[in-house]
This record gives sequence, structure tokens and C-alpha cells, in this order.
Amino acid sequence: MTGAVLVADADRDRGKAIVDACAARGIDCEATGQGAEALEIALADGPAAMVVELDLPLIDGPMLSSILRANPRTRDIRLLFLGGQPGDADRTDLDGDVMLPPIDPQRVARRVQVLLMQRSAQESVPEERVDPGGVEGQISQISLGDLLELFHGGRKTGTIELTRGESDAVGRVVLSAGDVIHAEAGAAQGAKALYRLLTWDRGSFAFKPGPVSASPTIHSSTRTLLREGRRQIEEWKQAAFELPPGDAHVALTVPRGSLPNVIHPMTQEVLVVLEHYSRVRDILDHCAYPDYQVLRTLHTLIERGMLALRSATGAFGETSASGLFTPAQVGRLREWLDVSRPRGGAAPDAKLLVVAADARVRTEFAVLLEDTPDVEIDARLAAGAFSVDDLAALGRVAVDTEVGIEIVHVPAAERFAPIWPVVGHAALGTVFVLASPVEEATASIQRVEQEIRKLPRSRVFHVVLLEKGDRDAQETLRQHLDRLEEGSLFLVPLENAEKARVLIRDLFARIVP
Repeated sequence: MTGAVLVADADRDRGKAIVDACAARGIDCEATGQGAEALEIALADGPAAMVVELDLPLIDGPMLSSILRANPRTRDIRLLFLGGQPGDADRTDLDGDVMLPPIDPQRVARRVQVLLMQRSAQESVPEERVDPGGVEGQISQISLGDLLELFHGGRKTGTIELTRGESDAVGRVVLSAGDVIHAEAGAAQGAKALYRLLTWDRGSFAFKPGPVSASPTIHSSTRTLLREGRRQIEEWKQAAFELPPGDAHVALTVPRGSLPNVIHPMTQEVLVVLEHYSRVRDILDHCAYPDYQVLRTLHTLIERGMLALRSATGAFGETSASGLFTPAQVGRLREWLDVSRPRGGAAPDAKLLVVAADARVRTEFAVLLEDTPDVEIDARLAAGAFSVDDLAALGRVAVDTEVGIEIVHVPAAERFAPIWPVVGHAALGTVFVLASPVEEATASIQRVEQEIRKLPRSRVFHVVLLEKGDRDAQETLRQHLDRLEEGSLFLVPLENAEKARVLIRDLFARIVP
């Protein structure tokens, strides 16, 4: 079994699903449901990696890890633990990575693949600290966290350059003998920059091996940094609908003299930065604390009534004459439309597709759009003239005096499959609108989403409408978030009209190419 993977999981159905997911990636696997049997197989066959449930019967995960690390034959086995509760990520008695619930077999298989790459890199270059050649790739194929795990295991020295498409979205991570010693992301540096880069789910990277001269700005261990980064990302996903969007603006609603004399240092720093900046993204850039922690602080201050949240086009923001788009956004949209402009003719309207999980969701989304500046919804929709199975123009967004964006409703029923690629051709993007129960909603639009994604240059966005106390949607989203986040995700709380308006504005800002 040398070079293969052993899955030790008392949940035999889950263990089989993990084995199947690994096999689909060409990884040879074997499964067992008991710790004692797992130890026996490991000592006899020496697998390259093991997936171990923490609460295995007879010999649990920590005990199994301790025995394997004490045995010369098994001390180099890469371990991935399957935790049962959030606190498992902070345990100090484990020598390996911990994956928290919900456990997705496909995610486990991806992590196993990284562990095997680490093992291979360490075995092939036991003494080398620098590779003669670089490595390039896409973050969507291997995340920065997995990449750093790989380079940490291989004790690489060099620099990772990252780009995310936008002109200002660049980053840099410096490694010395596998340890992260410096990171940059825009104006941010150190651990704050690294945590920001770990959230990137798209873009490209290029690793350039060689001596580094950057002064260390990060002194924590790489494993600690990655563990904390993953914790922040998980919490960010769960609380995403509560946090203020980057393009929104905030302002104090109480006199500064009435603020408490003794406040947390992070809150104090946020309030100082607020004296000079109002846009959330600028506040994140000028606070030394990690982005997620700053956003949580802003959210708390808003909840307590000490800050007011305003949209990007509110009193603080510079906007175009349209009120919804900035002049720069209008210019980019016009450039995009010029590609399809008939010679000597006027520029056509852009086309934005909307696919709703059901009629109620479509109507609620239309109401949100109607409350957005320069969006005109067809009055016949409110009169019930359109059904959820109609291919129809819901309305139009006025970009400027000449061009706009036509909003087209596309039915999701399977019998309309032949028209999906036709209507999706040259669309600015597609917005999939969901609501609770999320599992049923995602299933209803899955087929049309798959077909839309096949189109050249397709751009996909997801809007999830949340009712007050909608715990079902939040919990189910955790199981579907990997797929949803391939596009841009907006969690819109219907009970908070101001937050909903801000998010719809932010949606349109991201829709512009």
C-alpha cells in the first residue's frame, strides 16, 4: 500500500464517499472504520497519507497520531483529521491538518491530493531549499492556502506573486525555507495581507524560487497562520450577509465626546480611521487588524446604533449622473458594448439575465430592483402578466442618456433548455435568485446554471433572499457555498431594507465588466 491513502472513518458511508472521491482523482485508497485496524494497516503497509476521524472507536485520532509519529516507519505519514466541532481546529494534540464539518468528500479528496504533493516534494528534494524553476497556476485550481502548505512541506524559498484580474488586485508572499516571512496585498502588509490573500478564490499565481531579501513582517508559524486564516474564512462565510460591503460608506451617528473612555484597541483604531475615511474598503486598508475582524467591529458598531451604513451612491460617494454607476463604470460598460455596436449605428443596450428559483422569489427580487435608482420594472409584472415560465423583459436599468441594461427573465424549467444558450449569448451576466429552503432552490436552477457556465465569457452571480431568522438558509448555504462562490454571492436580508439596497447596488457595481 506504500504511496496510497488510508481512510479511517467510523462513518462507513462517508468513508466510502471519500474513497470514491479520491479514486476519481486517481488516488489509490483503502478504508476502515476502527482505530485499531487503521493502526495495524498503517504499521504493516506504510501509506503515504491518512484521513482520520478524530473520534475513532478503540484508538481515537490523537492516540493514533501519537503512535504513528513515534514509529520510524510511519512518522512521515501525512495526516488529515476529520473534526466534529469548531473547537477541534484549535487542538494542540494533533500533528496534522483538521477539516471541520460539514465534511465534503470532494474537499477531502482535494486536500488529500495536496498532502500527497507535499510528501512527494519533500521526498524528491530532501536537502534542497530552492528549486531551479518556478511554478505558475490558477488559484481556482489550487488555493493559496494549499500552495503554502505544499511549499512549507518542501521547505521552499522564494516569492509568490498573485494577481486577481483587477489592476489594483495584486499580492506577494515571501517564503524562507518554507516559512512565510512577509506578505503584501495592496496597501496591507504582514499577517493582515496574508489573511486577505487567503480569501482570494480566483486569479493566478507565479512562484519564483531564489534568495529573498524582504525584511520579515510575519513571525508566527506558518501552520498557525494558515489555521487562523481558515478559521476567519469559515466564520466570514457564515456571517457574510451581516457584514457591510466594501463599497458602502459608514458615518458616526453619535458625538465623539459621548463615546466610552475605555474601548477595545481595535474599536479605537477603527474610530480613528473613521475620522479620515468613510468607505468600508478604505477603512479596511488603513486598519492594522485583519479585514474580517474590522468588518465584525463595524457590524457591531452599526448594530449598536453608533454607526450608520450608507450605500456607495449615498451622501458620501461620488457618482455619475445616473446615480447608480460611477463615471468609470459607465465608461467600462460603453467599451464593452462597443464590441457589438453595428458600424455607424447606435450602441445597443446590454443584457442581464435573471433566473429565479420560483415565482415568489422572482417577484421579491423585482421589488428590490424597483427600489433601486434608475431601474424601471415592467408594470405588468405586478399585475401578474408574467409567469415564472415566461421568457420576458422584466425591466431596464438606465446607465446614461443613451445606453442601459435590459433585465431579461429566463425560465429555469428543463423544457426551456434549447433557448438557454441562445438568450445567454453575449449577456453581461446571469443573476440566479434563490431563497429558503436553499437546497431545493439550488437544485431548481442547477441545470440552467451548468449550461450558462458553458457559454464563452459567462459571468455568474447568486443572490440569496433571507427572511428574518432564516437559519435554514444560513446552515444549508454552508453545504453549497463552494459551488455558489464560483460566482459572486450576495446574501440579502429582506427585513433590513437599507442593507438590501446597499447589496443590490453592490451587485450592479460588480456586474459592470
